[in-house]
Amino acid sequence: MTVYESDLPGVGKKHEVELGDGGRLVIVTHNSGKREVFRRPDADSDSKKLFELSDKLARQVGTLLEGAYFQPVQTDTIETLLGEDTLLEWVEVGDDSPVVGTTLAESNLRQATGASVIAIERDDDVVVSPGGDATIEAGDTLVVIGKTDACRDLLSMVRGD
Repeated sequence: MTVYESDLPGVGKKHEVELGDGGRLVIVTHNSGKREVFRRPDADSDSKKLFELSDKLARQVGTLLEGAYFQPVQTDTIETLLGEDTLLEWVEVGDDSPVVGTTLAESNLRQATGASVIAIERDDDVVVSPGGDATIEAGDTLVVIGKTDACRDLLSMVRGD
């Protein structure tokens, strides 16, 4: 996927995304935060306006498109990229995980990988900023932040790879 970016002096920025059919999706982000979305059938044709979003609504729609609320493909992890090499990732703890029954301190996850567990989701409860004495249980989802490699290493430790 190729994305073209250009400044629109006095207006904001324009991003054009190449689509698989040769067309382009054009997104104009105004300095006010408003977004206008256009479609161009090809690189040389005029754009047709599809819709317009307020800043708040554009951010909410973007979060949905990114998969923060729902990922349609069943995976063991959900990840969100923060910056170029930092992930926010959700890691499910399986029944046979070697960390089940250990505390965060005993599991040595942060020391061994460099990634930090910033929350534990358990049933309908969320333990925010869990301390070293928080026990990891089967079925927990660990919310982890760290560099990409550190998060991958933590996932491997939780899985027992």
